[in-house]
Amino acid sequence: MSKITPKIRLLADRVAVEAKEMETKTPGGIVLPDSADKDKPVEGIIAFAGSGKHVDGKLQPLQLKVGDKVLFGKYAGTSIKLDDKEYLVMREEDVLGVIE
Repeated sequence: MSKITPKIRLLADRVAVEAKEMETKTPGGIVLPDSADKDKPVEGIIAFAGSGKHVDGKLQPLQLKVGDKVLFGKYAGTSIKLDDKEYLVMREEDVLGVIE
């Protein structure tokens, strides 16, 4: 994975996720055509993140870190495009879990 230098600074507990491309082949080996109804991605890798959330005047650091493979809701986040790459920006609480 290459080092990403974002042109934006995410605030608070927001993270930018590089969504994993959906498979074009089923587990049984059937190739899906481009016209097939494909679900939105629900897995990705944290590309960059904010510094954390302020709680009672103290900075609470994020539990997630750059490079974590994460699982998120189908409709989570806001899509942005930087340097011809698409990212989903979401709050840390929108991430369902880290894939070990």
